Amino acid sequence: MPTISYPLIALPEGTNFDLCYQIFAEQLRTKELSVSDFMQLHLPLLGSAELQQWLADKSIRLDGVNATAQSPVSAGQTLCIELKQHFEQRVNCQWQLIWENAEIMALYKPQLLAVSRTTRNLHNTLVGLVRRQSPYHNAQLLHRLDIETSGLILLAKDSQADKKWKPQLQQLITTKIYHAIVKGVPSWQQYDCETELAERLDSEIRCKMYVVDDCQDRAQYRKPKQARTLFKVLKSQGDYSLIQCQLFTGRKHQIRAHLAYLGLPIVGDKIYSHQGHYFLKRLASTAGLSPQDYLELGAQNHLLRAVQLNLQLSDEAQPLQIECPSFDTDIAKELYVASDIA
Repeated sequence: MPTISYPLIALPEGTNFDLCYQIFAEQLRTKELSVSDFMQLHLPLLGSAELQQWLADKSIRLDGVNATAQSPVSAGQTLCIELKQHFEQRVNCQWQLIWENAEIMALYKPQLLAVSRTTRNLHNTLVGLVRRQSPYHNAQLLHRLDIETSGLILLAKDSQADKKWKPQLQQLITTKIYHAIVKGVPSWQQYDCETELAERLDSEIRCKMYVVDDCQDRAQYRKPKQARTLFKVLKSQGDYSLIQCQLFTGRKHQIRAHLAYLGLPIVGDKIYSHQGHYFLKRLASTAGLSPQDYLELGAQNHLLRAVQLNLQLSDEAQPLQIECPSFDTDIAKELYVASDIA
């Protein structure tokens, strides 16, 4: 699996960005398409004035050749739009198709690739890349993964499949299993962790989830909800352990919050390790974190990966198990070393 990742960097001025679309035979089955038709398919809100401006500026190319609105497109071609004065943070764009049927697909999402638009990246997101690099120009996220979490995620191939499957997602996904590399060695081999989780009104990090402490003022917790995670130790190596995490509920940051509560913070977790110091430091700095910061954290991103989804596609169908590779069995190879960033 790809493991490229980068720290946050300051936004440069005057940067251009190529927005590239691959053209697939599936998109040309019903009729021949022109550049204008193809762009309307992918960018339905695009105004004619903006399209004409792009054409006048020679910002639209087919296989590297300037295109007109009437230029025909063919399967196998690449259409690129040069977006002037636009910057996208450099991220790992190497998503992978793991499994698919006629309506949904399971993908591998690399770490530090947002699933949808952020303030830094409008186009280089998982759903944006899938729409440009597959025949499914209207693919929809069925659920989400945190930007730093890698692994399996389900997408619907079009809006019709999205409307069908999203309301029954809990029945579709019967099992979710993650693997995490944590700092520490548990005294147990298996632990069933069931607590309430909630944000705290007095937290310096607003998105942070806390295990509700019955000895604390309950009014400080915002909408506590029951959360259950089953943990199993897969391997310990030195000061680190590889933990299997099975979700029975789907609360925000559930695995991260539960492991931190157990004294086993996920390596690289900027919110739930080191009292959130590195999350707050990164927020306060346009330059991001330093190599020394990453050495303290142990990784450039938190080491949590969705490795297994079990699906029940119908009452009659046999359960389907979808997997992607876990972390390296030599845990040391997943840890940050000073040479990782030039």
